[in-house]
Amino acid sequence: MKKGLIVILLTSILAILAGCGSQTSGKALSPDKLLVGVTAGPHEQIMEKVKEVAAKDGLNITLKVFNEYVMPNVALAEGELDVNIYQHKPFLEQMKKDRNLDLTDIAPTVNFPMGIYSKKVKDVKEIPDGGKIGLPNDPTNGARALILFQQAGLIKLKDGVGVKATVKDIQENPHNYQFVELEASQIPRQLDELDAAAINTNFAIEHGYLPSRDAIVLEPKDSPWVNVIVVRTENKDDPVLQKLIKAYHSDEVKKFIEEKFQGSVVPAW
Repeated sequence: MKKGLIVILLTSILAILAGCGSQTSGKALSPDKLLVGVTAGPHEQIMEKVKEVAAKDGLNITLKVFNEYVMPNVALAEGELDVNIYQHKPFLEQMKKDRNLDLTDIAPTVNFPMGIYSKKVKDVKEIPDGGKIGLPNDPTNGARALILFQQAGLIKLKDGVGVKATVKDIQENPHNYQFVELEASQIPRQLDELDAAAINTNFAIEHGYLPSRDAIVLEPKDSPWVNVIVVRTENKDDPVLQKLIKAYHSDEVKKFIEEKFQGSVVPAW
């Protein structure tokens, strides 16, 4: 009898604990405050303006600044952030696949046209045979750089590889360029050792470059690599996120971007 009672009690306790766990797994975001992860540079600067606009609508935004591309998604997935704003959709989709992250994009933000930069030449045609050309080592930005190199006439990629392109997909390299894959944030620091390199705009600006002035080749402003606001999928319909989108998509923020970055960062809404 006692044994049966103990079993019943243990079963009840486990059921209660399980119920408590299920209640916390889908916790809603706060209605009036958000912790937002951004990368240093333009995203941080833009979000400081968004923060100012959102405060007028009763939304308190706190920023957490990162200096690389992986941890903002990991931190968001693990609940250390409420939102992150720093990446384009192809990068997000690749990270979701590689790390099994349950994240969702909810709105567009800006486009950062990638550029080719050099301290040694003023035109891509001046890059010497066998020259060293840097590009990001993450899959999506690496592919983006290779597509830009093809558009600039440096190489030819295999047909149909698109955003999945890797250096192994270079079909024609008539000048025998050496392609050096580096952490995206480190490329500006390595530019002295390279003949040219593809650099993401946020890192270029962070190191004092104005892409519309300093890039020897720049992506078209209507390129598809639009950055997005990202949240955990379970929170995608939380009402507070509409306040964030409203602030980001405001005329005040759009004007700030256009005046601050002079065409090097483009509003995408």
